Amino acid sequence: MPLTNQSHAGLAVAPHAQAAESAASILAEGGNALEACISMAATLAIVYPHMTGLGGDSFWLLHKPGDAAHCILGSGRSARKLDKQFYLDQGLKSIPYRGGSAAITLAGTVSGWEQAQAISNEQWQGRLPLSRLLADALRIARNGYRVTESQARATSDKLAQLAHQPGFAEVFLSQGQAPQSGDKQKQPAMAETFEQLIRSGLHDFYQGELAESIAQDLARAGSPLTLTDLHQHQLLAAKPLSLKLGSATIYTTPPPTQGAATLMILGQFARRPLTIAQSENADTLHWLVEATKQAFCLRNREIRDPDRMAIVAEQLISDPQLDRLAATIDSTTAAPWKTASHPSDTTWFGAIDKEGRSVSCIQSIYHEFGSGLVLPQSGLCWHNRGTSFSLLPGHPLELKPNTLPLHTLCPSMAHFDDGRRMVFGTMGGDGQPQTQSILFTRYAEYGQSLEEAIAAPRWLLGHAWGDTSDSLKLESRFGPALVENLRNRGHDIEVLDAYEEMMGHAGAILRHPDGRIEGAADPRSDGAAVAAEV
Repeated sequence: MPLTNQSHAGLAVAPHAQAAESAASILAEGGNALEACISMAATLAIVYPHMTGLGGDSFWLLHKPGDAAHCILGSGRSARKLDKQFYLDQGLKSIPYRGGSAAITLAGTVSGWEQAQAISNEQWQGRLPLSRLLADALRIARNGYRVTESQARATSDKLAQLAHQPGFAEVFLSQGQAPQSGDKQKQPAMAETFEQLIRSGLHDFYQGELAESIAQDLARAGSPLTLTDLHQHQLLAAKPLSLKLGSATIYTTPPPTQGAATLMILGQFARRPLTIAQSENADTLHWLVEATKQAFCLRNREIRDPDRMAIVAEQLISDPQLDRLAATIDSTTAAPWKTASHPSDTTWFGAIDKEGRSVSCIQSIYHEFGSGLVLPQSGLCWHNRGTSFSLLPGHPLELKPNTLPLHTLCPSMAHFDDGRRMVFGTMGGDGQPQTQSILFTRYAEYGQSLEEAIAAPRWLLGHAWGDTSDSLKLESRFGPALVENLRNRGHDIEVLDAYEEMMGHAGAILRHPDGRIEGAADPRSDGAAVAAEV
C-alpha cells in the first residue's frame, strides 16, 4: 500500500494498511471522517494488538468547517476503592507493569467511540450503522490476520513478562512461543465482543452484559476495578488547547494528556534567535531538544488529572511563560537531562473527508500489550496506564482513588491562515510531542512535503516505545558532522538504525483550500495513506 496518496474524495492514514483501507472504504460509501476513524480504531485493535485495543484509552481532535475544534477525552479513572494499601498488602513497593495489579484504571476507548458516533450522527450527518463501522474488525478477528514484524518483535522481547499473564498465551502465543512475522492469528472472543456491541450498542461496554463479564474477569485476575467503576464511567468534558504561531494555529488535547508539551516546544522554538537558520541543522536541532527539556520539566511538575492541577493548562503556553522558558536556553551548551517519563505503545490515525471534516485520533494500551491481562470472556487486553501513578507521598502523580492518570497521548491538528487544514500525530511516549514538533516545523517552516517531513531522519530525547534510556537518540542518516557538533555541545548522543521504529509511527493528512487532500504514513510502520475510491 502507498505511504503517500492524494484525493478529493477523502483520505485516511494509519500505522497498519488494513486499518487505513477500512477507513477509506467507509469514506467511499459516503461516510464521514468520524465514521472512518471509528472503523479504523476497531480494525487497529485487532491487527495491531500490541499497540492498542478496546481495553485502553482514546483521545480525539475533530473539526467541521465553520465550527470550532472539539476534543473527546476517552480516559478511564483509577478504581474508586483503590489506594496505596492495595499494594502494601501484597508486599509491593511500586505499581507493577503487568497482571491484575497493573489493571487499575478503567478503559475509556469505547466511550470515545460512542461519543464520536453521537457527534457524527447529530452534527456531521452520519448515516452508517455501527454494524458497518465494526464490520471489518469483526471479520478480521474471526477469520484471522497476519502478524506484523512489529507485533512479533514486541511479543518476543517481552515474552518473559507476558507469557504467564492470565489469558495471554491462549490468544497471542503459539505453543508458548512468540509468533513469527506472517503467522496467522485469530481472536474469536474479540469477534464475539464486537457482535455484542453491534447488538446492544457501545454503551454495553459500561452498562450491559459486556460490562458484567468484564468486571467478573477483572476480579478473577486480581484487579481492583469493579462493575460500579464501569457503571459510573464518564467522559471528561474539555476544550482543546491551542497556540497561534505565525500563519497557523495548532490544536492539541488538554490534561490529563501531555498535549501542552507540544505547544510549549513549538512556542519556545518560535522565540529562537534570528541568527538560527531557517532550515534543519545542528543549531535548530539543539534548540528543539533544549525546548523539549524545558517542556518536559514543566509537564512532569504540573500536568495530571485537571481536577488536581495547581494551575490551568493555558498558563503553560502563555506568552510570559514561553518567553521565560526560551530565555533560559543556551544556544551553545546542552542542559543536564535525567527526567524522562515512561515509554508507551500507541496508534495515531486520522482522516479527512470530502467535506473537509477532519479527525486526529490516538488510542493506546500503554506498554506492549498493556498489563498483559487478556480477559477470557471478552478477549480484551487490558491496559496498564495506571502505572504512570506514583506511590510516593506528595508526588504530583500520587495514586489516589477515582483519578485520571497522566497520558502521553496527544493528537494534534493545525489550521493555517490560508485555509489549509492538517491533522498529524505519532505513537511513542515522550517522542510524541517531539516528533509532532519536528513534523510541523519541517512542513510549515522548512517547506518540506508531508512525505519528506515524516521520512527524514528523526531524533528523540529520553524514553520511547521499547526503550528506557535518557540519551538523545539520532537515526544514523544524520550526517557525522551534525552528530559531532551536538556532542561538542554536551548532548549524550546515541546513534540508532537508519529507520528506527522507536522514533514512532507518524502520519499526517493535509487538505488544501481547493479540496485536494494529501496524506503520508511512516516508513517505520506497517501503515499506509489510502484514498477513498468513488
